[in-house]
Amino acid sequence: MSSPISFRLPPGTIDRLTGRAGGLRIAPRTLAQRYVEEGLRMDEHPLVRFADGPAGRRARLLGTGLDVWEVVAIVRDNDGDVRAAADYAELPTGLVQAAVIYASSFPDEIDGWIALNDRDAERAHADWQRSGASVSE
Repeated sequence: MSSPISFRLPPGTIDRLTGRAGGLRIAPRTLAQRYVEEGLRMDEHPLVRFADGPAGRRARLLGTGLDVWEVVAIVRDNDGDVRAAADYAELPTGLVQAAVIYASSFPDEIDGWIALNDRDAERAHADWQRSGASVSE
């Protein structure tokens, strides 16, 4: 359960927050809570930023266009070898390590994104098989 906290914001900041929240169709307090949580995470993990997408808001690895969960999945596909994953993804090892460190701080979040992707991939594969498609096509 969350605890209440009170603080003052300049009128211009409140106006911008209210406008942004309205555009997202969420309450300003909800957006403020998100910004505080994400700001703290970005302070703790400076190579991670957050982005909205069709599946929702997620942690992204700065300057790569890749979500943290995608990089962590590559590391897992490479038996936990960060250097091999970095080579495969053509990323600096430090960026891959940053994704792994973020994932260790928020494992449920990252595992959830990976599980969602796995389910989507399995569903797409099953649909493809039902369509009668073959590898030779």
